[in-house]
Amino acid sequence: MTKQILQIENTNTTDFKKEILDGFSEVLKDFANNLQSKENDVLLTREETAKLLSVSLVTLWDWTKKDILPAYRIGNKIRYKKSEVLNSMSKRNQF
Repeated sequence: MTKQILQIENTNTTDFKKEILDGFSEVLKDFANNLQSKENDVLLTREETAKLLSVSLVTLWDWTKKDILPAYRIGNKIRYKKSEVLNSMSKRNQF
């Protein structure tokens, strides 16, 4: 095991503390963004997607047919990526 020495010059404790907190804050933001992107890449069934959007299956089918929501056919099943569903809804809700 090697011993590492860190020497800090030309700084006061307040600036040093701020630098540490800023660095830690950046690491936490990256972690949160990474966690959120993994969570939103889940494939949803038609029923789960309709429930997430609070719409009927007929409305969901209509939006899929009109290319408002991108859908993926896996065998004979339709799936939606949660991140794409949320993204397309946020685009549509902008005034």
